[in-house]
Amino acid sequence: MAYSVYLKKNEEKRLLAGHSWVYANEVQRVEGKDKNGALAAVYAADGRYIGSGYINHASKIIVRLFLRHPVEDEKQFYLTRLKECAEYRRKLGHAYDNCCRLVFAEADGLPGLIVDKYGEYLVMQCLSLGIRQRKELIAQCLFELFAPKGIYERSDAAVRAKEGLPPEKGVLLGEVPDEIIVEENGLKMSVDVKNGQKTGYFLDQKENRRAIRPYCADGEVLDCFCNSGGFSLNAAMTAKSVIAADISPAALENVQRNCRLNGIENVTVRCGDVFGLLREYKKENRRFDAGILDPPAFCKSASGVKDAFRGYKDINILGMKLVRPGGFLVSCSCSHYMTATLFEKMLAEAAVQSGRRARAVEIRSQAPDHPALLGEEETRYLKFFVLQIL
Repeated sequence: MAYSVYLKKNEEKRLLAGHSWVYANEVQRVEGKDKNGALAAVYAADGRYIGSGYINHASKIIVRLFLRHPVEDEKQFYLTRLKECAEYRRKLGHAYDNCCRLVFAEADGLPGLIVDKYGEYLVMQCLSLGIRQRKELIAQCLFELFAPKGIYERSDAAVRAKEGLPPEKGVLLGEVPDEIIVEENGLKMSVDVKNGQKTGYFLDQKENRRAIRPYCADGEVLDCFCNSGGFSLNAAMTAKSVIAADISPAALENVQRNCRLNGIENVTVRCGDVFGLLREYKKENRRFDAGILDPPAFCKSASGVKDAFRGYKDINILGMKLVRPGGFLVSCSCSHYMTATLFEKMLAEAAVQSGRRARAVEIRSQAPDHPALLGEEETRYLKFFVLQIL
């Protein structure tokens, strides 16, 4: 290999425990010379081989490990690893045939690569320099293995800037339509892979969306930050009525489109700032049998945890006050910086400050096609609590 990266003393412990990221400030020296994005071997200070990954001198994460043993044929490596990813999803059952996360970056041993399956189409995100340089190779491997009608690139996530990469979007192979209809939990959902959130839809809440149905039965439900309506439509399957609220008119148009696809008539949409809407309902003394809070990440860096804690607590206090006694509040966080312990602490404080008692009925995490690595806490990011409000 052209690069050899030697760590400072004792910096290998986290990596040996399974973590993938080598930070630049953990490196003692780098030997060799090649283009940025080349494969680099990482060694402990005493010369022990730790693993290999693509190097990026422009990133704070200088190497993302994905090889613990050397390989000779790069294409064969990707074919084998992608087959393993697919086989794991097949073991999860038929529910993953139509739409699922096919590759989940570090958790699948392919740091910086996301691949989502929507029916007969695939969507790729290349979030690191090394993966970006090999996207054509990876797309070709995906095409050979799965024969999709098209592969679309959605490498427009803000995190790419930390790798020194500009946003990129477009068709990589085949053809991709503006709208793809998938089925989830027995519901048809319209997905816009070209302009929708992330790769078009939030697949990580699949099982959680179905899990809310019993808690919404025969009730009036408020779904906040509803996005394209995944929770709203699942709630509508058992609820008397659902209000789907979001600040995005485009998202609410998608909710209405999805309701029409399924013949659902008990969902109404409400456009506006959710914080303001919750306060408005409180002022009107409006009450609901179930509330759903699934906001975007309030915290995208460690320095933002304190402010995020306050933001989460604010909406949960309001949410608890709006739920009728005996009703349920579903509360989520998708920021890994807001740990499960911290999130539960926030919920407990919110209950006290709302003047309500709350008990945890169900606690869940991300869908099984988004596995989390032990030893790499960043891969376990989703918190999902169902609380009964007394």
